[in-house]
Amino acid sequence: MGPLSGLRVIELAGIGPGPFCGMMLSDMGAEVIRVDRPAPARSSRPPDILARNRRSIVIDLKTPEGVDIVLRLCESADALFEGFRPGVTERLGLGPQQCMARNERLVYGRMTGWGQDGPLAQAAGHDINYIGLTGVLHAIGEKGGKPVPPLNLIGDFGGGGMLLAFGLVCGILEARRSGKGQVIDAAMVDGSAALMATFFSMGRYFTDRRGTNMLDGGAHFYGTYETKDGKHIAVGAIEPQFYGLLVEKSDVDPDRFQKQMDAEGWAGLKEDLAAAFKTRTRDEWCEIMEGTDVCFAPVLSIFEAPEHPHNKARATFVDVDGIVQPAPAPRFSRTSPEISHGPRRAGEDSLAVLFDAGFSEMEIRALQEKRVVSDA
Repeated sequence: MGPLSGLRVIELAGIGPGPFCGMMLSDMGAEVIRVDRPAPARSSRPPDILARNRRSIVIDLKTPEGVDIVLRLCESADALFEGFRPGVTERLGLGPQQCMARNERLVYGRMTGWGQDGPLAQAAGHDINYIGLTGVLHAIGEKGGKPVPPLNLIGDFGGGGMLLAFGLVCGILEARRSGKGQVIDAAMVDGSAALMATFFSMGRYFTDRRGTNMLDGGAHFYGTYETKDGKHIAVGAIEPQFYGLLVEKSDVDPDRFQKQMDAEGWAGLKEDLAAAFKTRTRDEWCEIMEGTDVCFAPVLSIFEAPEHPHNKARATFVDVDGIVQPAPAPRFSRTSPEISHGPRRAGEDSLAVLFDAGFSEMEIRALQEKRVVSDA
């Protein structure tokens, strides 16, 4: 039983950050009911891991009956979250005012890129745009090169879905004290900006020239290097004692590496280390450095990572229904999160969700006949 066991959350299905939020909550034990939209044909794409651990009901939200089903589900829910553009759920009849009228303790989460207001609120966008606006994208990339998108980890997931999950839990805790719910405006621009807090505080130690700073690959002691077999390793020897160990174990000339923090010499020292690391394979460097205080790790692919001894010992990755995937995180000493099942097919739990919400057999049959509700 995870730490959020006993919470009930309604998810109006979307893409990217919304499903990630749902996974975070359901992994921790919350009952998350995913409301999927009718589809003319079921997708042949592989199951999305982000949809694990929760039930699915297919509802046609363009019908009054479909809207009423969601409103009835809200009556017994702690929270609802959606990821549409501002105003869409209001037009559907499922905005905060309509839903909270059925349950004043309901916490209503809204996931968008630009936020609920502001000049760009109604514009389309994706992760790369949101992190572009907040200084994140500009800071990532090689010296002299163009900005490099860090997948969609920062906007969609870290600054989006995880931010929304945090906001919902905060809102639910507050509602239990006050007896009143509220609206959570989780915007990826806000979350991305928050993730950059430390770099805004670094002042003169962080320049706006990407690839020249200590943590963006500019420093010789914090970056990645190619090995003899064409693979890569990562070193992060910031502290003096760790830096000294890096110099020792990489077998470079220690006299050239005396001035660790002299940025003027970083480029030349990077060339020295690059040449040294190309003399051995990645596995050979693991034998020399892994597990020491060099602050070292091999750069593993997503196919290699689950097989690393450390990840295996901690069960960082698990196999669910034949799909290797990250285990729930973080870990708890007493209320352990778990994956009870993999992604459900859209509508696989439609009838069960309706029965649990108190709908009669006659009501369910009528909804099915009108195609308001569909099952898998």
